[in-house]
Amino acid sequence: MGALALVTDSTCDLPQDWIEQHAIEVVPALLIVEGREYADGTGISRSEFYRRLPHWTTPPTTAAPAPGEFALRYEKLLRRGADHVLSIHAARSLTSILEAAHQAAYEFAGRVSLVDSLSLSLGLGFQVLAAAEAAAHGLEAALEAIVSTRERLHVFAALDTMEYLRRSGRVPSAVSLLGSALRIRPLIELRDGRVKVISVARTARQAEERLSAFFKTTGKLERLALLHTGAEERARRFLNGLMQAVASSLPRQIQVVNVTPLIGAHVGPNGLGFAAVQARRVSA
Repeated sequence: MGALALVTDSTCDLPQDWIEQHAIEVVPALLIVEGREYADGTGISRSEFYRRLPHWTTPPTTAAPAPGEFALRYEKLLRRGADHVLSIHAARSLTSILEAAHQAAYEFAGRVSLVDSLSLSLGLGFQVLAAAEAAAHGLEAALEAIVSTRERLHVFAALDTMEYLRRSGRVPSAVSLLGSALRIRPLIELRDGRVKVISVARTARQAEERLSAFFKTTGKLERLALLHTGAEERARRFLNGLMQAVASSLPRQIQVVNVTPLIGAHVGPNGLGFAAVQARRVSA
């Protein structure tokens, strides 16, 4: 059975130790701040980015890596002995990253397979992790692991404002303008590559109560990451509340992740959310 190598992009938010453990190649997307371009993870820390984000007069923008960046990774992995590369990326409907990877893959004549995760952050990262855990059994096993994870995946967030989503064009303008006028906090779900406003809250506490309601009905979780945009204290407090309320449903290992600025630029600071994978149902 030939070796299967994995590539993803930096919107996956996978912790560095997981990346190293599974030898995952991560291609950094690009962040443009006040006319200066940064590869994700270099030049500006996540904590600094979120601290400064509300004060920039020109909103930061983002861009996909060049196709050549993917081609370099594919070539390196195949030259080192991989028989095939599985390249798993952020939702095509939200970013052009997958398109850049597709352009690069043309050079490798059937030796690179691409997957649209239909998600972002650990919604993507958990699919990559599932593929990595199954990679020793080959491409088909890895693809099956991705599909299984995606079917059980939930990604929700409570944002502090509609403003950044409005700028990004990810929600209808009428909805975003209403939210800005009323100063409400949107609760969003990312599913099938689409951002959907599912509820609104007047206060941060109301928003957190609505997020926590998910955990009271969902049953046991296989994986969980608490996501935040420069709001670690809030995320830790929310996690402590979950541990007190539904500890038996939670996985042993829970990540608390300050989301990449590539996503934060479009959702704003002080947000709180989670990516969760429900446990497989055991047949009777």
